[in-house]
Amino acid sequence: MFVSSLLDFLAGGILQASWVELLVYLLVVTQLTIFSVTLYLHRSMAHRSVDFHPVLAHFFRFWTWLTTSMITREWAAIHRKHHAKCETEEDPHSPQFKGIDTVMWRGVELYREARAQRDDIEKYGKGCPDDWIERNLYTRHATMGPVVLLFVSFALFGFAGVAVWAIQMLWIPFWAAGVVNGLGHWWGYRNFETTDTATNLTPWGFWIGGEELHNNHHAFPSSAKFALRKFEFDIGWSAIKLFEKVGLAKVLRVAPTLDVRPNIAMPDSETLKALLAIRFQAMTDYYRNVTLPALREAKFKLPRSLRQGLADDGRWLDDDKRAKLQAWLAERPSMATLAEYRQRLAQVLDERSHDAQATLAKLQAWCAEAEASGNQALQAFSARLKGYALAPAHA
Repeated sequence: MFVSSLLDFLAGGILQASWVELLVYLLVVTQLTIFSVTLYLHRSMAHRSVDFHPVLAHFFRFWTWLTTSMITREWAAIHRKHHAKCETEEDPHSPQFKGIDTVMWRGVELYREARAQRDDIEKYGKGCPDDWIERNLYTRHATMGPVVLLFVSFALFGFAGVAVWAIQMLWIPFWAAGVVNGLGHWWGYRNFETTDTATNLTPWGFWIGGEELHNNHHAFPSSAKFALRKFEFDIGWSAIKLFEKVGLAKVLRVAPTLDVRPNIAMPDSETLKALLAIRFQAMTDYYRNVTLPALREAKFKLPRSLRQGLADDGRWLDDDKRAKLQAWLAERPSMATLAEYRQRLAQVLDERSHDAQATLAKLQAWCAEAEASGNQALQAFSARLKGYALAPAHA
């Protein structure tokens, strides 16, 4: 009897769950881990875009300790450095410099290397929890969480629980450190021509908590909402709105909304304010409304790998492809002119001058020259650009 009971316990634990029940449990706990990372570590701690009720915030802290052993301050610091040094040699996990295979399959190693840079953790990790339990349990005994979870899983489900635990341990390293950090800077579609290679992996961000909408996030890092087009869905944002309705969350920032005022003669302070806030959208509008129509109208054929270079000045082309693009432009003066106007506009918008009037004067000069160019698409773009303004953001 004792041996039979022991074998039953080893096989199915206390609950003796069916494989369907195990699957449901696995989906629930892995999604809780994803939510803890995207809602708490990412949107709340790293970017300060949403605040959670202390009880909910502490649950997220506990759950990340239990299921990942990641330390809040370290995670936030590494992610902030990623944004500050994106697509440079100092980026903790850029496929452009580390290689896509390395980021996809060795993301945990890259994370460990980044957390070992203690000066960076100190520099970028400010504002994260530093209370007694953080110092004496979550940080000091970070690896204890997964060990406790292993014993709990075994007790509940027997040896099947060990398999479930193993999948939980692989969930964040694969989906977050691998897929988002890797494929999210390698493959997908782009709503915004950001100065990095971030992409949206899918318009329906529900499997990884909305992190699939990575290009949107890099365009507006401090936004609590990642879905920015009508056909996009961010399950993380849905969770935030639910928590907000019951008083457990407070949204601090979302991406600004563009308003276009009619009949604005010259760019003004409202125009400049809007452009500095949504400069990536402005550059995307230029590519879609000026560059692409010119390519189609003239029936210029350009390989897809080089076409993207017209949207970002060839920033991510290798030397050979960049030379080919420059040679192609040299043979087509009209396209070269549009590329030059794009580059000059980007320089104005990327300026970090404290003299707003000087920046505005440069923008006004750009618009005046664009409208005197004789290019209808460029003139239409300039006319619309002058009317840019920020509208109140809507959820």
